[in-house]
Amino acid sequence: MAEGIRHKLDWGKLAPLRLRSRLVAEGVYAGGHRSARRGAGVEFGGHRAYTPGDDLRWLDRRSLLLHDRLLVRQFETETDRALRLIVDRTASMGYRGSQAEGAKLAWSALVAAALGRIAIENGDPVGLTLVGGQDGTRNLPVAGGRESFERLIATLESLEATGDALADARMLDRALGGIARSARRGSVIVFLSDLLDLPEGSMELVAGLASRGRVLVVVQTLDPDEATLPFEGTVRLRSLEGGTVVETDVETTREQYLTALRELSDRWERTLLARGGRFVRALTRDDPVRVVRSIVEAAH
Repeated sequence: MAEGIRHKLDWGKLAPLRLRSRLVAEGVYAGGHRSARRGAGVEFGGHRAYTPGDDLRWLDRRSLLLHDRLLVRQFETETDRALRLIVDRTASMGYRGSQAEGAKLAWSALVAAALGRIAIENGDPVGLTLVGGQDGTRNLPVAGGRESFERLIATLESLEATGDALADARMLDRALGGIARSARRGSVIVFLSDLLDLPEGSMELVAGLASRGRVLVVVQTLDPDEATLPFEGTVRLRSLEGGTVVETDVETTREQYLTALRELSDRWERTLLARGGRFVRALTRDDPVRVVRSIVEAAH
């Protein structure tokens, strides 16, 4: 989109982050939680599709006989676990349309901060990984306690939406590589992104984080303008990553655009579900309490 982007992050009505994240967290969640760590635990936790490399001891043979489908049984145990937050801060995340309370990155920062507060209050450590950016802001290692929340808030408040994932095809790979190697069984990984303008292969790369007993939740965060294309007449649209500029009549292209967007989201959801991940769709005008609650529920 050509309008609504600026260098400095447009927080709109979403600041101050510390206060807003506390209010969202209090509206979502209180008390203990069950871990989503999978393995030979004590409580049955449902099924998922078999993927090569799964332990064959947990194949559900009854399902294979009845439905001709390979499913794997999952189990849950009560335990602490690390929360790994991944926030897309590339240029497209700086967009804010007329219907949104803030830019996509600002809204994602609020959700990430609320999730971090919930985790830390429950004794779980939190880490932050950033995708994109050109200002040298560093990722935060996994840590617990009050100081780690303060560092999370300070880092999120300092973010700007910069970087082009299409121009730098290895940007996502570099960001996720450390998590893929270090996140242990039972970790909860939440990826906040618009999923737009990402290089080919990104779906499989992100979905791979759900392997080795980790819980992955991908939150597609779109501005309402992107979800509905409400403009009229002839407009000039500029991709915030990749540099593509298109001049078009909205009435003749809206349905084609919406179909392509829906198909993209559906492919992400299918790819994630096939690997045992979860997919949450969100707009930046949505109630953050409801969205954070959906993420918490998906992680269980």
